[in-house]
Amino acid sequence: MPNPKRRHSKRRKNTRRAHDHLVKSSLATCPDTGLATMPHRVSPHTGKYKGREVVEVQQA
Repeated sequence: MPNPKRRHSKRRKNTRRAHDHLVKSSLATCPDTGLATMPHRVSPHTGKYKGREVVEVQQA
């Protein structure tokens, strides 16, 4: 297996790791309930997507 011939500098290491941070996910508000949900997904509370019911939700 190949091994590195020279040591990588701190600058090279840090520029490689510059994009490794965590990104906060964006949330959209549900128009029916007003709760925050992930965009482009069925609302788990109402079972609706784009204004029409897609999934039947069981009431507790």
